[in-house]
Amino acid sequence: MCGCYGRMWWSLEQLSLPPVTGLLSLSSPPVTGLLWSLLLLFLWYCYRLGSEPAPYSRGHALSRQTSSAETRPSAQASAPITMETSDGQGAETYLAPVLSHAPFPAGASPGSRKLYEALQGYAKRYSWAGMGRIHKGLRHQSRVNERVSIQKPHLFYLPDVPSVPFFPRDAHRHDIELLEASYPRILQEFQAVYQRGVDPKLGWMYQGPKGQMVFPLYNAGVCVAGNCRVCPYSYRVLLSLRTFINSNALGSAGFWLLPPGTCLGGAYGPTNTRLRCHLGLQTPPQCELVVGGEPQCWSEGHCLLLDDSFLHTISHNGQYEGVCVIFSVDLWHPNVAAAERQALDYIFAPEQ
Repeated sequence: MCGCYGRMWWSLEQLSLPPVTGLLSLSSPPVTGLLWSLLLLFLWYCYRLGSEPAPYSRGHALSRQTSSAETRPSAQASAPITMETSDGQGAETYLAPVLSHAPFPAGASPGSRKLYEALQGYAKRYSWAGMGRIHKGLRHQSRVNERVSIQKPHLFYLPDVPSVPFFPRDAHRHDIELLEASYPRILQEFQAVYQRGVDPKLGWMYQGPKGQMVFPLYNAGVCVAGNCRVCPYSYRVLLSLRTFINSNALGSAGFWLLPPGTCLGGAYGPTNTRLRCHLGLQTPPQCELVVGGEPQCWSEGHCLLLDDSFLHTISHNGQYEGVCVIFSVDLWHPNVAAAERQALDYIFAPEQ
């Protein structure tokens, strides 16, 4: 107490606080029951959220319309849908011919018609999901064959795929590093095969003019068992690659010989859905590969990743330097989706 001013001083220690009761304790039965109730509500909400059906989309609507048209044929099912005109203008969608009886383009080749029927068979067995680009490519293949371009795959062109003549290593880093690390063993197996003799009776195949020979391990998607038994390590390397095309006729792998004095004129590969990987085994000087107007030279123990759907030429201008040897492997283009790869395996299934 201060007598001059008549004021009193208080201390917090003099205040008496009420004790904590059982209602405020987390271990009390009411609070524990409340927490368990909130946990059960949260689990129930997660269950309901996961069990709800997928949102209704346009692709789902198309599949339902297709199934209803097959089970309940009517006049509306065969009603014509606006198709594209000859100059490419129109309101056609990717799946318009599937929902109607619109004919395949009149200018399409028999080969394109056969591939289109295979695509329809795949869609009936599996799904049309993700097949838009393949559907468009098959219908417009005749235009690709007629145009004058530096890139013109003659069998199948997948639209909207970014392409350059030579791809960087990062496009398939795992597979390229694996091939380059296996270079000494692959070269050793080739030398053993080459010393036996280059003869069709020993597994070699003629390819093109001027004495080109190929020792295939995979030929158009089919494993050449006899050759793989002779080169077991190279065969295991192929199976270890993540993007090797070994399930359809677009993919091959093997040893390729280019004798001195060979010069191959301009050619186009069959498709832009693959990249061809060249591992140099024996690369004499004066050997050159030109793809899309860009020249490159092979190097022993290193890979070149190229898109052979571009116009390309190959030349070995040496005379006494020896044969050029390349281990060639076909890999998927990195911009081809998994669903498209599965469909292409079905469409281009190898003929056993």
